Amino acid sequence: MPSTPANKRVRGVSVFRPFIFGSEAQPFDPEKRPANAPPDHTHQWRVFVKGINDEDISYWLKKVQFKLHETYAQNVRTIEAPPFEVVETGWGEFEIQIKLYFVPESNEKPQTLWHSLKLHPYGPDAEGMKERREVVVSQNYEEIIFNEPVEPFYEILTGGPAGAAPRAKGKNSKQGAGRTAEIPTSDTPKNPYSRVTENKELDRMAEAMKTVDAMIKEEKERLVEREKTLAELRESEGVPTSTKKR
Repeated sequence: MPSTPANKRVRGVSVFRPFIFGSEAQPFDPEKRPANAPPDHTHQWRVFVKGINDEDISYWLKKVQFKLHETYAQNVRTIEAPPFEVVETGWGEFEIQIKLYFVPESNEKPQTLWHSLKLHPYGPDAEGMKERREVVVSQNYEEIIFNEPVEPFYEILTGGPAGAAPRAKGKNSKQGAGRTAEIPTSDTPKNPYSRVTENKELDRMAEAMKTVDAMIKEEKERLVEREKTLAELRESEGVPTSTKKR
């Protein structure tokens, strides 16, 4: 069956789309407790999928389905327009299933993510954060990779959101065929993910690898010394260090 424009794929092309998913949670202020919150609930939280620096991602993302803990009424929530988020109250942490549905032109299957809701702070200042009732943020940077997208979806991806400046298009265009929505160069208050952060993390990993290599080297040297000491003890006690088959 011949390919139609709707299902003909752009061969040899991969288009990346970055986004952030995660949650924010904060304990109730005793004086501003939500009137509709159950008596045992202690926090208000939201789970979300959003663009880097909050830019519009609805031109490629049609809707998001959040599957909450079964104790919530209507625990499967489908959000069909930005902001792609669910705001709730609760007392416990649990894992949330997040399913991404792409625009109809994509001809792509939904993709599923998992996120662990965090209500309580962790780390050296956890108790201080609790006392100050600070927001607990737990989020991840992610990229969707569309390999050889169909032509209509390729045009949508490289065209960007409505009202955005036109992007370079065409199969031979570096921008149209490559990473057309890359990580921002620098951090912003709303977005901790950037090339600066990425480079710092790479440097940290490189230093960690050096430390691990040094530890492995030291352990090998200690092992050689232990084997040498063991051989000397065996020799002093008249125990052969090795046996041969006759």
